[in-house]
Amino acid sequence: MKAFEPRVFSGVQPTGNLHLGNYLGAISRFVPLQDQMPTIYCVVDLHAITVWQEPEVLTRTIREVTAAYLAAGIDPKKSIIFNQSQVKEHAELAWIFNCIARMGWLKRMTQFKDKAGKNQENASVGLFAYPNLMAADILAYRATHVPVGEDQKQHLELTRDIAQKFNNDYAERIKELGLGIPNPEPNPELPDELYLPLTEPMIAGSATRIMSLRDGTKKMSKSDPSDLSRINLTDDADAIAKKIKKAKTDPEPLPGEVKGLEERPEADNLVGIYAALADMTKQDVLNEYGGQQFSAFKPALSELAVTKLAPMNEEMKRLTQDPGTIDAVLKDGAERAAAIAEPVLHDMRRILGFVEARWGA
Repeated sequence: MKAFEPRVFSGVQPTGNLHLGNYLGAISRFVPLQDQMPTIYCVVDLHAITVWQEPEVLTRTIREVTAAYLAAGIDPKKSIIFNQSQVKEHAELAWIFNCIARMGWLKRMTQFKDKAGKNQENASVGLFAYPNLMAADILAYRATHVPVGEDQKQHLELTRDIAQKFNNDYAERIKELGLGIPNPEPNPELPDELYLPLTEPMIAGSATRIMSLRDGTKKMSKSDPSDLSRINLTDDADAIAKKIKKAKTDPEPLPGEVKGLEERPEADNLVGIYAALADMTKQDVLNEYGGQQFSAFKPALSELAVTKLAPMNEEMKRLTQDPGTIDAVLKDGAERAAAIAEPVLHDMRRILGFVEARWGA
């Protein structure tokens, strides 16, 4: 019996200032997955231009994200690494999904409201519709799993809605052409055979939700005007130590139980960072440091962060000084990605009824 091939897809935007949150929440999680199933890791540069990007800076940051992937341990022989704009099927499928997704679905996307703020009328159409491009990124490869943070879960739910509507709208055509895969999860709202999978989220744990070093209620962000709010993956040991030393805290000692971190967002954040870097639970950290002041905990956190991040920092520097090697990885990855996406789009054109005189029906 045919089944969807297990496949992971995920991506990171090349918008500068890759930081600890990107690493712990996404990139570090990509590495072990490449030994579990086929993995595709994309530098999503089409997403980046939903807001203005300086062309020279965009070129640099595409290579920087690629360098971060490689420095973190993603193997370009095991995984496919490429930048989105090199595979035209992403843009083509995004347009198809623009015609399948409903306006009401997109209006419910909270990230658009957050990013556009009060200036929604002047936001680009791309910023509004980019969840459809995200769905295209995933479904061009019929990916079955996507590692996402809680803030991206809504977009993956939209991806599932789009796939479900496509499968329902073209159920007879899919069956007629013999392109269907038996639905692995019998569902009265879906036909027995699907062309697109209902992709499953792989949600990051709470310890990998990294918050600002200046405000524990806000997520660590590339766009925060204060560089002290984040640990950049390009920061050297001195910069990392300085930022942790200046991180906002409260005057109370660390509690002995995780429950004691409630209502203490900055303390919770620093304990969470330590736990994620050391591959421990928050309770494990508190078992060791509970009752101590931040004046003792921060140096230990700095030492751990430098130990974990310094080798990656050095490797990123080495790689970014060799753009030819990075571009070769991206070229090879784009060719391998296109080899998967092209047949998917070919079959989707057949399902939709397009005439493909260049390739034959």
